Amino acid sequence: MKKRDLILTGTILVVVGVLIGLAITMFRPDDWGSDHATVRVTEITRSTSPQLKTDDLEKMDSRFLFQRVADTTIPSVVFIETTVQVEGEGFEGEEEETDLWHRFLPRRARTVGSGVILSEDGYILTNNHVVDSAVSSGIHVTLMDKRSYPARIIGADPSTDLAVIRIEAENLQPVLVGNSDHVRIGEWVLAIGNPFRLQSTVTAGIVSALSRDVQIINDSMRIESFIQTDAAINRGNSGGALVNTSGELIGINTAIASQSGTYQGYGFAVPSNLALKVAQDLIEFGETRRGMLGVSIESVNHSIARDLGMEEIRGVLVVSTLPDGAARASGIERNDVILEVNGMAVNEANQLQERVAMYRPGDRVELRIWRQGDIVTYNIVLREILQPDTEPEGLPMPGPGERPDSEREQSPGDSGMDGKEELQFELGFTLQERSIESSRGNISGLVLSDVSPGSQAWNRGLRPGTYLLAIEGVRVQTLEEARIVLAEALKEPGPVRLRIRFPDGAEAHFFLNETNHTP
Repeated sequence: MKKRDLILTGTILVVVGVLIGLAITMFRPDDWGSDHATVRVTEITRSTSPQLKTDDLEKMDSRFLFQRVADTTIPSVVFIETTVQVEGEGFEGEEEETDLWHRFLPRRARTVGSGVILSEDGYILTNNHVVDSAVSSGIHVTLMDKRSYPARIIGADPSTDLAVIRIEAENLQPVLVGNSDHVRIGEWVLAIGNPFRLQSTVTAGIVSALSRDVQIINDSMRIESFIQTDAAINRGNSGGALVNTSGELIGINTAIASQSGTYQGYGFAVPSNLALKVAQDLIEFGETRRGMLGVSIESVNHSIARDLGMEEIRGVLVVSTLPDGAARASGIERNDVILEVNGMAVNEANQLQERVAMYRPGDRVELRIWRQGDIVTYNIVLREILQPDTEPEGLPMPGPGERPDSEREQSPGDSGMDGKEELQFELGFTLQERSIESSRGNISGLVLSDVSPGSQAWNRGLRPGTYLLAIEGVRVQTLEEARIVLAEALKEPGPVRLRIRFPDGAEAHFFLNETNHTP
């Protein structure tokens, strides 16, 4: 065979072999190019105990304390269910006979909240709004172990929104009460309660701020100096515990700042020192025994410090003193600045209120005072709460049996305005100059003759018949003065501070923005 034929034959055989190989590969049952391995033995390593113990984790980060704190404090927090009577019109779609039936059997609803066990024999601290308006035998308490008891109210204090109830039980686990004076911004805390009926719920956060006055408590003698936290607090948490990483109670969860009614990052708790004092009063006396200095006050700001000639912006200004009050009897004067109470600094009006509220009538407190550049110390024996008809220095209040113009009976055709000029402000209220009757005669002053419903002033609690004493700390007695001072105040960013006196004699500060209506 010729050489050329041999080469051709070999080439053909190679091509045929390649084609046969490709055909075999294409028609194999397995996927082309797959590479499987047969596993004969598989071993999985499992841990029978944590590699890092709890003590080791706690040393690394204080948040690892949460488990231990929760185990300790959850048994001391209870679930409270309250039956209340519902007032108002009948529900839409109800028949007339149904409304008639409910006149004899009023509608009822159940509300929920939380409480903190104070003693082994059944005393429980909670919020007043959790048990307020409860029908007879309408309060029931459920413990963590699911035991349930009826409860009765021992006493309530609307000014701090606190109440004490009691159940007939023994061998309960009381909470360990801490010292809220030692709380610092930024420290870790746990909120324990029953939000949305979810019993024994624990949330974590930090202390966001101290001594917050958010004007939530609806009482003329309210005391608000809340601990603010970003631990999630919702409906049902009210009356529950705010505890630190030592498992100590440092606050009673009371309120949230929210536009939706649910958690939006801000919760507020009554400090444990104030809460415990109120609880002890309610258990011992059935009511609070609160000593009073007998002063009207406001926080020192830049303008006040400048006007007084203070080198630092600190303390609480004494605006006026009550004639029969402990402060005036001890020598405290108008324009004194209170710097400390028993060695504790006070730089906000609500801080001073909280400090004084810790003591009973007859207790002695030491005040450190700034007076015209000098520092003086006074020892003051606190007195009982003064009656609302006592007249402070400055604008008098109606004496016994006397009423302001807004409360006088009007004859037909009498508008009650005495024909005087009114001035409406964009903050949502209308002012009028009036002669205020008092034991000292007629005094000219400014009265809120109207407050627009839905305005910021209305939503904050201002109502017609209250007195406007000052704007941004500047005393105003005429419409022209109010017009000028308010115009100057609105030039500065931020809310405008108003000092208001209620018909019962109580005074409060309100902060309003220029926007007329709330969102």
